[in-house]
Amino acid sequence: MRRQVLRFFKPADHQSYFLFGPRGTGKTTWLKTNYPSALWINLLEPLEFRLYVTKPEALRELIDGYPEKKTIVIDEIQRVPALLPLIHSLIEEKRGLQFILTGSSARKIKREGGDLLAGRAAMCYMQPFFAAELGELFSLDQALSIGLLPLVWNAENPVVTLKGYAGLYLKEEIQEEGLVRNLGDFARFLETISFSHGSLLNVSNIAKECGITRATVESYIHILQDFLLAYLLPVFTKRAKRQLVSHPKFYYFDAGVFRYLRPQGPLDRASEIDGAALEGLVGQHLHAWCQSQIEPHTFAFWQTRSRQEVDFVVYGPKTFVGIEVKNAAQLSHNDFSGLKAFQEEYPEAKTLLVYRGTRRAVINGVFCMPCGEFLLRLHPNMPINVEP
Repeated sequence: MRRQVLRFFKPADHQSYFLFGPRGTGKTTWLKTNYPSALWINLLEPLEFRLYVTKPEALRELIDGYPEKKTIVIDEIQRVPALLPLIHSLIEEKRGLQFILTGSSARKIKREGGDLLAGRAAMCYMQPFFAAELGELFSLDQALSIGLLPLVWNAENPVVTLKGYAGLYLKEEIQEEGLVRNLGDFARFLETISFSHGSLLNVSNIAKECGITRATVESYIHILQDFLLAYLLPVFTKRAKRQLVSHPKFYYFDAGVFRYLRPQGPLDRASEIDGAALEGLVGQHLHAWCQSQIEPHTFAFWQTRSRQEVDFVVYGPKTFVGIEVKNAAQLSHNDFSGLKAFQEEYPEAKTLLVYRGTRRAVINGVFCMPCGEFLLRLHPNMPINVEP
């Protein structure tokens, strides 16, 4: 049995909050560890679901029956959005109650007119493990192979668990929500869009490959975003002088999920898949880092029409850094062309090249760091380290 991992996630004390994140990221495990005495409602349980979907006011009756309980956890709140107005009212009554509302998607809440408590509750997110949370348990090769989902990482057979996760959650659960009419089309879409992982998103080409309409592809992409299973990375355009591309890049939220969904065969180059997985692994860490910051940060990429590119740009009140990811142990002069062009455009920015080598170096004025070391040094409560 694997050692329990101490998560970095720390919400504000006593404040109510939503905790969103894909299934398997450890939301329930973390809450049960940190709120052992909370009043708990699990809307995945059929009896609880039927009670609150037919009689939302039963929540007030339950809380009144346990006046000593000041923290109430409601798991999978999106299953009964009708509870939110009552929760809003209970918060307004100033009874000292803290509500913690978990969910794997805010889609159903928004679709049914939920107001997400009009700012009365903070919005928090739990992502797959940070490498630094695992510490000495972290293995770059393993993370690239099976990803960093706690559900998968802690499993006795991670490959089987990952297969079950992708098969059951990505397909059947989304269909269960009534969001997908044709499961075959959706399954084919999940595989086809995996070729866009880390690349510019071309919706028309994906629609053509899948044999479905562009509108259907767009709706499927929105579903993946709403369930926090993927994100689109916009182009960094602030004070742009050069002509830039306009399409966003697409990423699955976890390297293991990408690896499982990406078809592989004799015509597929292993280096191409490995490179996309490595870029996605760095991306999911930076995405999680940005989400964990109190002050808003822009997470983007930079690419000119002449194909000079920087994989990731993080921009915030005290952060401006361009990061290039290379799936190579040895670096060449061409590997720095995108960062040098970015530095010319934005001399205020710091730059970093992350690669598969084993030693740090400063080459052409750019700090280069082994990928594993960079990930282990990335902590949500610390600045992004881009210096030797």
